[in-house]
Amino acid sequence: MARVSGRWVRQMNRATDEFRDRVMESAKQLVTDTAELIYSHAVLNAPTATIDGGNLKNSIEIDYQNGGLTAVISVGADYAIYVEYGTGIYAEEGGGRQTPWVYYDTKLNRWVMTRGMRAQPFWNPAIDEGMRYFASQM
Repeated sequence: MARVSGRWVRQMNRATDEFRDRVMESAKQLVTDTAELIYSHAVLNAPTATIDGGNLKNSIEIDYQNGGLTAVISVGADYAIYVEYGTGIYAEEGGGRQTPWVYYDTKLNRWVMTRGMRAQPFWNPAIDEGMRYFASQM
């Protein structure tokens, strides 16, 4: 088997290293752009309740990992799933409680009767937008 060496090998190694670096930077930029798009759409579409001062919006965060090749976008508010899919008779796919209920709201300082809350999707539409963008850039 023939062995190749010399100037041509050094040039080829340099060219492949530069190509690899450009591809990695492009991939990192695409991950960043997609994550920022998902984040901004989620924050924009998340409802702001007067009573909690925007806790849901403020709980959305991005964590970049793996040298920027991975982005984890999370929603820290524990009630986010109920906002996304609704509750009670309004729950998507009919999975909620079908009878009214009463609870004491410490923020309102009174008893509240409810049949549930309509879904206010903010997360899935943001993910869908991010998936479309990512696919369009590939």
